Amino acid sequence: MDVHRCRFVPYPPSAINALAFSHPSSLATSSKGPPTLRLAIGRANGDIEIWNPLRGAWHQESTFRGGKDRSIEGLVWTHDPEEQDKNGFNVPGKLRLFSIGYSSAVTEWDLGNGIPIRHASGNYGELWCIAAQPRQQSIEKKDGNIVNGNDEDSAQYQSLAVGCADGSIVLLSTADGDLKFERTLTRLAKKKARVLSIAWQTKFILITGHADSTIRIFDIRNGQQIRSMSLGAGPEGGPKEILVWSVKCTVDGTIVSGDSTGTVSFWDAKLYSRLQRIASHKADILDLAVSVDGESVFSGGMDRRTTLYRRTAGSKSGEKRRWVEIAHQRFHSHDVKAMTTFETKGISILASGGLDTAPIIVPVREYGKEHHRTLPCLPQQPPACSAPRKRLLVSWWDREVSVWRIATSLQTLVESNEYGDSSHSPTKRLVAKVLIQGEESITSADIVQDGSLLVVATLSTIKVFRLKVKDDSTIGLRKIDLPSELSGVGAKIIQWSPDGKWLLSVTSNSKIQAIRVAGGADSKKTPCLLPRIVNFKRLPRKTLPSNYLHGSLGAYDRSISCVAFSADSRILAVGDLSGHLDTWVLEGHEDLTQDPPITSPNNDKTSSSSSSDESDESDESDAEDHPTLVYAQHWKRNPTAHLIPKLPSAALIMSFRPTKSTSISPKALTNGNGHLHPTRHNPYPHSHDLPTGEDRLFIVTAEHQFYEINILAGKISDWSRRNPTSALPKEFRSIRDRAMGCIWDVAHSSSMNPDRQRIWLYGNSWLWMFDLAQDLPRPDHDEDDESDGDEPQVGEFSKMRKRKREKAVQKKSINLSMDHDSDRPARLGKKERDSGAGSQIPPHELTTGVGRKMRKTTGAEGGDATFVKLGRHVSDESEAEDEEEDDEEDQALVRLRRGEDVATINGEGSGTGEKDEKTQREEIRKGPPFWGTFKYRPILGIVPIGGGEEDEDDDNDDDDDAVVGTDGEGMGRRKGVEVALVERPMFDVDLPERFYGDQEWSERKDADVSL
Repeated sequence: MDVHRCRFVPYPPSAINALAFSHPSSLATSSKGPPTLRLAIGRANGDIEIWNPLRGAWHQESTFRGGKDRSIEGLVWTHDPEEQDKNGFNVPGKLRLFSIGYSSAVTEWDLGNGIPIRHASGNYGELWCIAAQPRQQSIEKKDGNIVNGNDEDSAQYQSLAVGCADGSIVLLSTADGDLKFERTLTRLAKKKARVLSIAWQTKFILITGHADSTIRIFDIRNGQQIRSMSLGAGPEGGPKEILVWSVKCTVDGTIVSGDSTGTVSFWDAKLYSRLQRIASHKADILDLAVSVDGESVFSGGMDRRTTLYRRTAGSKSGEKRRWVEIAHQRFHSHDVKAMTTFETKGISILASGGLDTAPIIVPVREYGKEHHRTLPCLPQQPPACSAPRKRLLVSWWDREVSVWRIATSLQTLVESNEYGDSSHSPTKRLVAKVLIQGEESITSADIVQDGSLLVVATLSTIKVFRLKVKDDSTIGLRKIDLPSELSGVGAKIIQWSPDGKWLLSVTSNSKIQAIRVAGGADSKKTPCLLPRIVNFKRLPRKTLPSNYLHGSLGAYDRSISCVAFSADSRILAVGDLSGHLDTWVLEGHEDLTQDPPITSPNNDKTSSSSSSDESDESDESDAEDHPTLVYAQHWKRNPTAHLIPKLPSAALIMSFRPTKSTSISPKALTNGNGHLHPTRHNPYPHSHDLPTGEDRLFIVTAEHQFYEINILAGKISDWSRRNPTSALPKEFRSIRDRAMGCIWDVAHSSSMNPDRQRIWLYGNSWLWMFDLAQDLPRPDHDEDDESDGDEPQVGEFSKMRKRKREKAVQKKSINLSMDHDSDRPARLGKKERDSGAGSQIPPHELTTGVGRKMRKTTGAEGGDATFVKLGRHVSDESEAEDEEEDDEEDQALVRLRRGEDVATINGEGSGTGEKDEKTQREEIRKGPPFWGTFKYRPILGIVPIGGGEEDEDDDNDDDDDAVVGTDGEGMGRRKGVEVALVERPMFDVDLPERFYGDQEWSERKDADVSL
């Protein structure tokens, strides 16, 4: 594969201003959070990202786009009380998301549509902070005590408290699914002291931090101020007043504040007096976060430090417990502006973000024992596409679209003896730029493969442009009119079919529409869009929550996230966040002699929205009896759609295998369908033939599981049955960054080169190839299992499970007793468990902390001694063992499906593991079945450039540490496609000047030199 590394594409990531989890922490939850757990990230450009922790996978599910001069400065979630339907069944309460940002309005967002649904504003100043009233629930501490528990009715709506620039505190009601002004709590009479931070101590006590060196306590039941606590005067030589940037409360009511002097203060919950203060930062503390048990506090600020404080017991009996600074570390490269925590028995994490644009996940309970994890700052859906036939690269961000022309590669020029010709300069060139009018940001864009049409979409409009090459340096753009039914509603996903004849749009409420293109590159007519719209209906499905106490996300799970056309443009597949797939096929043969009606007969009845699951069956049958015919073709639901299985998680990538032949689709009929004759009752006859081309759909889920489905047959393909997820290389399965896209490299087999069906997958920091023309190598057994004897037979799954458990117990005791003098960590299972952040730190890399092992003896002599690790959480061991058993069962089925006989499986007969010379030569000729590299900078996207028919060398180097493959020598010299790999490293992003401490002379000197 020939790679053009591009760093000229403009895409500046935006700073993180707010973070909020959808659920409060609870030690009563044993798993890694409820299924509806989400993390909302608010950015300075007005975007809101919704992340699914997904048991540590961290999938960026969707992005609610902002607009011009918009910013998100605060985020909160609320959970409406549970209700009962007419049958007496419990209905889960709705989860709701609210935001503020540089205005006097509070905005509520529609999770299913990704757009604001209501605003609440009034006659008060600009909003600076927001906090949601806590729900009435009991919180259990480690010692068994119940904190903040009461016997009052908990079925109440949560109120919102917002702090304003004029010093007022406003309460908003969320009752009855609305957002209304409730009352103004207080207005300061003497002077306008901005309310910079706000938090709830209990359901009725409110804590506020102000810009006049004070913290105030209010009772919302009577609106009275209970107490005013002063932080004193500012430091000498600085401002007289201290800014209280953050206030938080622990479960026992202790108040924690962080201010502009870099000091963290702890206040008594009842007397409201200062207990202790710690000057731990060299600059302003911008935010705080507390653990669920109230024993740990985190602070972050302008000096880039993330500091941990813990409450320690007194050295003497009766001595008060004091807070101690445990450790600090610079996870961020710039200001830390927002922090939040979430904890259950299976997960314990701190999420933080700031001006360096990347969210960072830090372990809380396992702080210092596990690595932190940096989530990608670039979007999950790459904001880039290409027209390979014209070597055009299209990128977009905010309201701007750029079109680049990528010149022929240097290697191609050298091989063709054209190097040195000025007309073939190997450079990129900006040939067009489009600025979309209005305030909405661009949600999606796409270009036809031949570069003739460009479409750009926002949530309010869709615009189509015709591209015409004027010369090598510029391209002319001309707007093409769209039907108002399509252009006036906007779209979150817009895509051309591979043949450029269909334009598909997915609206904000997941309504699927398509429009036919007439004319274009294959004809001499000017391309235009026919004034008729084809509507698609999805199968009715209901997503029921596993526990109604976890709340409901409404129609959010049914939001469409992926769209894919087959290579011949006759099969369409869409996937939603719940894992369901819907497919349609284009029935009949194209007949350009037929002129379909101007409007579809069922155009008014087939409108699909977020409530499409509730569509009537009568509308479905009417749509099938009176289809929308376009040139004797019409879209219909795939006859085997009900057989397609539901995915275990949302699809990240959906892509059909391309056809090997050069002809993409059969030519349209210009003399009509000879075997069809119009009649009085059927003036527009059409064929009912279904597609016969490539129908295998390759899918990568959010948990990096591979599936390939035969869409027309409604079943898993043979390759996918022989190669389950457990057969993937362990290096790939250990990747934490999620996949973003794929590139196909398919070629004919010949005497010199075998059949090539490669798919290149890429994420934020990795690039991997899998050859689907051959099976993946069977994973080798664990080193500890090599001396355990023969493997079980295929049918003995029950015995295998029993032996597996016994073997795991033996290995556990052996490892615990033998690893006391080794740096290698004791293994408790094949799958590495963590608390939701990074992987565990090896023992030899741990430099701080108390002892982590104890010697346990039995008997008077102490002869039976074992070393037991401390701090190990084993709540998920049963789940991990079940996964190991499933993997072993999968491997037994894999061997059976690959045709291995029972004797070979059991290690008997001639199955010695040695390969004959012919087999080895064949494997060398085919090349490795997989290959991967981690050498690229943060990847924004990879798009094909050129037709892929030229023979190019792979972009390789001799970095053995960055390359992973089965042959140990990389890919070698292979023919492949030509792509543009767009990188966006953070050192190319312009960031504000950061704070340098007293002991950062080298960093300060480097910054001065760069300036």
